[in-house]
Amino acid sequence: MSFYSISDFIRDNYPEYWGLQSYPASECVRILKVAEEWGVFSNFGHIPIVVEGVTFDTSERLFQLMKFKDEEPVKTIFSANNPKMTSKHWEKTHRREDWSKMIIDAMKFCLTKKYEQSEEFRQELERSKGKYIVEDQSSFPKKNPDAWGVKLREGSYVGPNLLGRLLMELRDKGKLEYKLPDDAFAFINILKQQ
Repeated sequence: MSFYSISDFIRDNYPEYWGLQSYPASECVRILKVAEEWGVFSNFGHIPIVVEGVTFDTSERLFQLMKFKDEEPVKTIFSANNPKMTSKHWEKTHRREDWSKMIIDAMKFCLTKKYEQSEEFRQELERSKGKYIVEDQSSFPKKNPDAWGVKLREGSYVGPNLLGRLLMELRDKGKLEYKLPDDAFAFINILKQQ
């Protein structure tokens, strides 16, 4: 198991989200590329999110920053062109020890803020009603999708689909319940001092 794999985190701390899902391809809206239809659902879509007065250009940057409490990785990731890859550089030495216990709650927080602050995002979620939302990773070189997505298999999208599941939960309930540790926003205080 790769250090960066979150499968064990989900199995051990979020069993309600554990396991593979299957969705008929004809009933799905696909998150594929930011510039394509449904791209607003991607965490890489440029929809600014403001948290405690600090603006994050994407929900992906906000999510990646939530992994850290130390100044150097926080400042580097905040200004990086690719926050996901930059975050990987720091994870082995600086990732929060409790990340495995807060990863889904962190994503729920990011999606909630995006929902609260973006009319476009809310409208597209509403437009997707009656369909499954999937992050299509069929073009990824690895055989299986990561925990966030699915791959097309004989007319169905199959995979954990964590992002799609959280988006559908948000769409259908109008909110996501999450619980974060008291120091979950330590990175914000670092950014405010810049």
